[in-house]
Amino acid sequence: MSASSVIMLPYALASVAVARQRLSADLLESGVYAGAVDDTVLVMSELLSNALRHAHPLASGQLRVAWSCAEGHVEISVSDGGAATEPRAGRPTLSSLGGRGLGIVEYLAERWGVRHEGESTTVWAILHAPQPARNTQTRTTGICALREVV
Repeated sequence: MSASSVIMLPYALASVAVARQRLSADLLESGVYAGAVDDTVLVMSELLSNALRHAHPLASGQLRVAWSCAEGHVEISVSDGGAATEPRAGRPTLSSLGGRGLGIVEYLAERWGVRHEGESTTVWAILHAPQPARNTQTRTTGICALREVV
């Protein structure tokens, strides 16, 4: 079963909390293990925080956050209006105040990358999102999958 969500958020720091809450609720409701949810939410937070810190908003003045869940994996993406530099994982010193975000993404994600589409830049990551194996029947709910125990 696969499903996806897309949300358009204001170009504001408060958007990180909104996106964290929505993604966490969707994944937990779908039965993804809590540890995998935490990792996925952290990666999305880093991508969104980087967009707010380093990039311009989309032409609409917003940022686009999307996630899709299928076959034990979650793909998350954050689209913005681009920046003067290409997103890449840094190698900060111990005393650096920043520069760790994409390093965290690189560590937690199975893979990640950058796409350029017209005037927008999308940074994406794919993470393993296991669900418990049990006797279940799946029904579509608009999120990854809601499993009912039978």
